[in-house]
Amino acid sequence: MRLKVDVIVTAAPSSTRAVKKATSTIPNVMAYDTDPVGNGFVASLARPAGNITGLSSLAPEISGKQLELLKEIVPRLSHVAVLRTRSDAQVSKEMELAAGALGVKLQYLDVLDPKDIETAFREAGKARADAVVVLASPILESARTQVADLAAKNRLPTIYHVAEFVEAGGLMSYGVSFIDLYRRAATYVDKILKGTKPADLPVEQPTKFELVMNLKAAKQIGLTIPQSVLYRADKVIK
Repeated sequence: MRLKVDVIVTAAPSSTRAVKKATSTIPNVMAYDTDPVGNGFVASLARPAGNITGLSSLAPEISGKQLELLKEIVPRLSHVAVLRTRSDAQVSKEMELAAGALGVKLQYLDVLDPKDIETAFREAGKARADAVVVLASPILESARTQVADLAAKNRLPTIYHVAEFVEAGGLMSYGVSFIDLYRRAATYVDKILKGTKPADLPVEQPTKFELVMNLKAAKQIGLTIPQSVLYRADKVIK
């Protein structure tokens, strides 16, 4: 604020919330936000109405697609453990719909603290889960290497929402391309610097999604990834 900048770019709800408290006049472009309307940053996606606009990473249908991908690589799939930090009604609804269609039982395991991660995998093992879905969570993301290691140790095929887990040794990820969101955020900055008001720029939703596979992780748990899945991958780590 003291620098009197022309525009501020933020990533994630916490930084956008800080800007919202600090100013209602300096344009704020969200590189991404999980739920701009629900978080109170914009009045609606079509009409932001204030000084904040940008990109939304909200795509609850991804959770259903993640289950479908797990079913493709684990045909016998019948029980899936879901690791999460908070309950999201939209995500849960999409996942429940997919689970019903696939004949899969879901086991929700809350990870509210880093120490809960190992406990969650232990519970998944006790319940004889066939696979694991790891939902978006700052706690789980900050401990992604530990999460990937525990998934391998328990020989549980696990799917994540961002590629960083796969790069840390995880099996696979499917989710929004955050690189694409950041690139698109630059176009918002350009328009604002050329005179367009944030209130006149609708918040856009994700349009690009990516599937990343780790063959080394698959081999580690004795899993063979079908060629039909590998062909659709945007990136394969060998």
